[in-house]
Amino acid sequence: MDRTVIAYVIYLVVSIGLTVWVARTLSRNGRVFLADVLHGNEKLADAVNHLLVVGFYLVNLGFVALYLSDDETITDTRGIFEALSTKLGVVLLVLGVMHLGNVYVLNRIRRRGMMEREQVPPVPPQGWAAPTAGA
Repeated sequence: MDRTVIAYVIYLVVSIGLTVWVARTLSRNGRVFLADVLHGNEKLADAVNHLLVVGFYLVNLGFVALYLSDDETITDTRGIFEALSTKLGVVLLVLGVMHLGNVYVLNRIRRRGMMEREQVPPVPPQGWAAPTAGA
């Protein structure tokens, strides 16, 4: 078998495995965060979580597929490792940037929700006071 094909197979297996692992980890741990952001609405948190995971898969697996081809022919074992290290390094960086982007957006949503909660008085006003004559 051609070494380039071997490198492609290894790249696909590792990249897809990493993408699935990161997506599952984000989904499992992000659900709690989403429930807090969405004020305890579990059904909405599950729906948003699922949509985020689907988007994550589409973007990352699309990138993995587009980044598969290479113009160089791999002639030796060293070439396999060099090609894989470059390709997998870029995939890991993209996964990391996607994760940070998701966390940033969700944190902004969470902070906005916290600010809205702080603007509501804890106790509704009981009445009003008449202005004093000296004021």
